[in-house]
Amino acid sequence: MGSAGFLCESFDYLLKPGLKVAEFQKLQRSTFYGKEKKSLAYVIAIMNMILHGIEAPNVIHTNTLTENLADIQEKDRYEVVMANPPFGGKERKEVQQNFPIRTGETAFLFLEHFIKILKAGGRGGIVIKNTFLSNTDNASVSLRKMLLESCDLHTVLDCPGGTFQGAGVKTVVLFFEKGTKTRKIWFYQLDPGRSLGKTNPLNDDDLAEFVKLQETFADSPKSWSVDAASIDQTTFDLSVKNPNGGEETAHRSPIEIMNEIAALDAESAEVLSNIKTLL
Repeated sequence: MGSAGFLCESFDYLLKPGLKVAEFQKLQRSTFYGKEKKSLAYVIAIMNMILHGIEAPNVIHTNTLTENLADIQEKDRYEVVMANPPFGGKERKEVQQNFPIRTGETAFLFLEHFIKILKAGGRGGIVIKNTFLSNTDNASVSLRKMLLESCDLHTVLDCPGGTFQGAGVKTVVLFFEKGTKTRKIWFYQLDPGRSLGKTNPLNDDDLAEFVKLQETFADSPKSWSVDAASIDQTTFDLSVKNPNGGEETAHRSPIEIMNEIAALDAESAEVLSNIKTLL
């Protein structure tokens, strides 16, 4: 769960004026849950949630992937899962044994876990590297097949490079609902018209068109729909291929990249310093 950004933003969104006492208590105590493996991120997540007004964070210090999917029961499931799992990590063979579809790719194991812990009718919003849509290894193909057959993957948001700091790769956001198979997928190719980075992050205005068009899954120069029946049933390839024109890649300059690395290093040093003062 990293720094619990998704949970904090969700709390702020749901904290509307006029909430009844019982509704506020439910929001505080039985709405938001998270798990984090790394000790530093675990502490930061709790601090972040408390600072945003969540008085008693339901955060567990554990490795989510060590849970055997076969042991998950209905009481362990959730209505909504939002996550940005780590990219590029590799898991040990004993951890992979907990999953029907076995792979060393950490992000793919997390996606498999998220699908499992959703209730029927539950909704997921998962950030994952865009190569997941087209990888040809057996695990990737099997996972895409499972996603399409057990969930309604209704939206794929294709993000430009630099959207998620530290990812190092281009990403997509998968929006799906568990319980019904996919019949049609709506793609949106996000293009804010500028290079994104630490000092120039994505903002609400950049996503305004996506939010508006997604309400009706409307076609536009940046959006289109694909019938699930037209997807190759051997590879289940979901590659982002805009039929309205080619994608122009915007490359950042070397100095922009170096400045971003320096900014990230400075931020990490500041966070560590702040935490040391609390110990």
